Amino acid sequence: MAKKATIQDIRLVDFPTETDGQNGIRIYDESSRENQLAVLSHYLHNNGCIGQKNEKEVICAIREFLDQKQDNTKDITNNDIAVIAENAAEYNMFSEFFNIPFPDPKEPKFTFIDLFAGMGGFRLAMQAQGGKCVFSSEWNKYAQKTYLANFGEMPFGDITKESTKRYIPNTFDVLCAGFPCQPFSIAGVSKKKSLGRETGFKDKTQGTLFFDVADIINRHRPKAFFLENVKNLMSHDKGNTFNVIKETLEELRYSLHYLVMDGKTYVPQHRERIMIVGFNRDIFCGNEDFSFPEQKQSTRSIKEILDPDVDIKYTLSDKLWNYLQNYAEKHRAKGNGFGFGIVDLNGISRTLSARYYKDGSEILIPQGDGKNPRKLSPRECARLMGYPDEYRLKQVSDVQAYRQCGNSVVVPLITAVSEQLINSMLNHNLT
Repeated sequence: MAKKATIQDIRLVDFPTETDGQNGIRIYDESSRENQLAVLSHYLHNNGCIGQKNEKEVICAIREFLDQKQDNTKDITNNDIAVIAENAAEYNMFSEFFNIPFPDPKEPKFTFIDLFAGMGGFRLAMQAQGGKCVFSSEWNKYAQKTYLANFGEMPFGDITKESTKRYIPNTFDVLCAGFPCQPFSIAGVSKKKSLGRETGFKDKTQGTLFFDVADIINRHRPKAFFLENVKNLMSHDKGNTFNVIKETLEELRYSLHYLVMDGKTYVPQHRERIMIVGFNRDIFCGNEDFSFPEQKQSTRSIKEILDPDVDIKYTLSDKLWNYLQNYAEKHRAKGNGFGFGIVDLNGISRTLSARYYKDGSEILIPQGDGKNPRKLSPRECARLMGYPDEYRLKQVSDVQAYRQCGNSVVVPLITAVSEQLINSMLNHNLT
């Protein structure tokens, strides 16, 4: 008997090709192989609807999945597959996609899409308000694996491509996007300038991704959107970058609310990010009753997220610890502030970055008794970002888990803002 496949084992095969309407030539994007699990999982989680779906793609994806779960499916017709798909829960052939820690709400109050989804921080926040995700997109293959393990849904890939955008449903209520921040962040700008590369909207590979978000907003006209980015977005290029973003969104007839907020209100980490919330003027006429949650002083401490017994592999080697101390001393002599950060266990940490996997220098945990300090474990990093312990991390390596945590949103902060947004959206015109 064939080994039972899991959603992590499924082999990606070619989809049927699309037809170029002008030339009648059968074509397909090379990323189609990576879309197979996205097509299948979105189909299953959305009651057979995945935007402008291609029926042949769905049938191909389902047949391939069933082929790997059963000894022989040659006699199963396409009509059989359609019946199986429509009654997925009854047939129990797709349980791998539903035995997950964070399922969709049983009675959704609204729908949303999750762009640049990463680990799914926005999804956790929106699901907590009763929202159902009807489309997700994330280009990083490791983040896709983590997302799939927790939500039973493989995000589609590159959102800049029309072959990806065509899967977005025509209508949904809220667009969520923590669009890539490297072109606007202080660290990102410094690195790109040192390499002689442009930053912000002049960065041809990342800086213009905001305009893909704006394009989707313009096409689908959601009731509201929720964007997140680094604090430096507001000051980049003397404020010109943010002005372009602001003017673009307002030209699309959305009223804007934005505020720099610090995650330390919710987690023991200093992490400032700009929250941008918009409401469709054609629906709300600028009269939405929205305000950001109150920013309070931090009451959390780093010791709350630490495990009592952590693998010795997270302790810094003598070589690395000596290097970090010498590096800090060299910059201290020059009057610079660069260096490692030993955390006060009763206080909060610096901002966790995507480079944390390299040496952990920004957040080091003292161990006393003459021991070298240690890095946070991936699980502790996830806690530092506000992810619950039932969140699955082991589908990827420590390196990838560190990167994903460093790029993530602070989940309880996003949840608090989401609550205000959804209450404003759902309660409009009810009073």
